[in-house]
Amino acid sequence: MALLQLHHLTLHSLPFTPKLHHSRFSTRKYLRFSFSASASTTMAKQVLVPVANGTEPMEAVITIDVLRRSGAEVTVASVEKELRVDACHGVKIVADALVGDCKDTGFDLIALPGGMPGATNFKDCAVLESVVKKQAAEGRLYAAVCASPAVALGSWGLLKGLKATCYPSFMEQLSSCATAVESIVQQDGKVVTSRGPGTTMEFSVALVEQLYDKEKADEVSGPLLLRPNHGDEYKVIELNPMEWKCNNIPQILVPIADGSEEMEAVMIIDILRRAKANVVVASVGDNLEILASRKVKLVADMLLDEAAKLSYDLIVLPVRRTWWCPSICQL
Repeated sequence: MALLQLHHLTLHSLPFTPKLHHSRFSTRKYLRFSFSASASTTMAKQVLVPVANGTEPMEAVITIDVLRRSGAEVTVASVEKELRVDACHGVKIVADALVGDCKDTGFDLIALPGGMPGATNFKDCAVLESVVKKQAAEGRLYAAVCASPAVALGSWGLLKGLKATCYPSFMEQLSSCATAVESIVQQDGKVVTSRGPGTTMEFSVALVEQLYDKEKADEVSGPLLLRPNHGDEYKVIELNPMEWKCNNIPQILVPIADGSEEMEAVMIIDILRRAKANVVVASVGDNLEILASRKVKLVADMLLDEAAKLSYDLIVLPVRRTWWCPSICQL
């Protein structure tokens, strides 16, 4: 059995490396900084991030996390009848509010994650359509990633005459309602679009720059350890000859707790489940629902005491200030 603790993980795995079409979104260098500098002197921006059953969890959580790092007040709103949504790959997210509760609130930005059928559920939500159309009509920022530019924004007529990008398999649909371009991140007027899970970090940092300025975007992006060039391969160094391959479906445990880094947790869970591994998400606390470091609410599959009765090929710990827990130590 292997045990890993991940301190920083950024995913850029989509098989394309298009060039940026706008100088604002140039690659950012790593900077040393203090979070305390500008948060207290800059008025917090109001952001709405809707979620739905079938939302791509990496895109939702990365967007929420990065924007909250910038000091923005992000409201996560469910378009379903309940606050809890079943995102893709078995990830469960609990929203802050229902989208209907937000229809009379003014936002500086509305950002739609993608995923299917999440993007379709956005398109079919009359309240969300009304809110985003009002946002566009009033000249305020709106954004979407993955399938949502084509499926939601395009269907609502909010990309007419504008350059936009989306997930590769939706480009043909996008071309019928926008000028489709293969950018990592594309801004045209007050709309920002991007391609998918592997470009969501750049997408989110670009949104920070649009909400605030380049200085704030550099401040936020530094510790995220984005690759110098999108699409660059990571170097892998073999430290020992151990063979980790499993003959059967890998059994993997990912413990989460209050204060866990939500981006790392969700990316680990999402990617390993895409690889068809059996991933058990276990809460270290007394409740299945946990409040992660940037206040994203996630729901585990089971409590750790129950998960500890099973055996695993791999245990992965997303970063947390401390992981002292007797049940983990005994595994």
